[in-house]
Amino acid sequence: MTESIPYVVTLGTAGGPRWWSDHRGEPRAGIATAVVVDDVWYLVDCGYGAGRQANRAGLPMADLRGVFVTHMHSDHVVDLPALLLFGAFELKDSAPESIPVIGPGDRGKLPPLSPRAVRTPEPIAPAQPTPGVRGLVDGLLTAYATDANDRIFDSLAKSPADQFRAEEIVVPEECGFDPDEQVAPAMEPIVVHSDERVTVRAILVSHHPTAPAFAYRFDTAAGSVTISGDTAPCDNLVRLAADTDLLLHEAINLDSLARQYTDVEMLQATMDHHRRAHTTPLQAGEVATRAGARHLALHHLVPSHDRPEVWERAGETYAGPLSVPDDLDIIPFGRSADIVPESAAARS
Repeated sequence: MTESIPYVVTLGTAGGPRWWSDHRGEPRAGIATAVVVDDVWYLVDCGYGAGRQANRAGLPMADLRGVFVTHMHSDHVVDLPALLLFGAFELKDSAPESIPVIGPGDRGKLPPLSPRAVRTPEPIAPAQPTPGVRGLVDGLLTAYATDANDRIFDSLAKSPADQFRAEEIVVPEECGFDPDEQVAPAMEPIVVHSDERVTVRAILVSHHPTAPAFAYRFDTAAGSVTISGDTAPCDNLVRLAADTDLLLHEAINLDSLARQYTDVEMLQATMDHHRRAHTTPLQAGEVATRAGARHLALHHLVPSHDRPEVWERAGETYAGPLSVPDDLDIIPFGRSADIVPESAAARS
């Protein structure tokens, strides 16, 4: 592989708020993907272990140029505190320009209560129950103020408030977005970041009731990669991923997941959510086919301990190259790239 060919590193491939393993019993890290272009990288989602995995992959914090959050579920942001706080030390000798943390804004209201509920629960943080990335970053720095201020005042460390800046994506009013009724109305992709190496576009996807939720597409001079985030099969994603060189799509096995629950009430409500908010391998293959993606890779595997043949069923609906990467695999996405994944851990 040459440096001119961009690639992704699948830092973590497990989805869901659990400590998952793979089918061999080996731990899988939480969902996080590095997009590497020339000598810099961009992070999409910040699941469990993302910072440690980036370190194992040989990706220096000083070369990080942006963090992109698809949506506000914990399995996609749980390692953001480590990035903000440990990153303060990793970035101590780097250029002073702050790193953007880009993602959804505040949902604006609590999600609708499940029709299966027999009681009304009390919300967490009723004064601000659905913060977006700005509220999340501010809240994390507030929660860790003792640590941050100790190091700022006593050790003269740089402030993470200066090293990172939250940027919330503004959804165009004309598209008709509504967090309850229209979570993914038809729209054109919008540019959310651009520099000399990449243009990053976002589009609303269907992860009801979590909204707004976004997919991202990175376009470089050598090729493109589209990352679905969490979504049901979605026309917007097909539009964003049109002719992309690599589509990284989530995948869920509903039958296997249902066996993870013993609480009947939670099982029914949770499976209601999964059926309307996620994508099976067969459906992911259909999305890739409709988009004309040149390579499909499945990640955010739920449950991640299912055997590879479960995920490989996407090949029944998609005729192109199909990958089911492990943690720390490298997948090139330049148009002239060899698409066989390799291990980032071994490479670094």
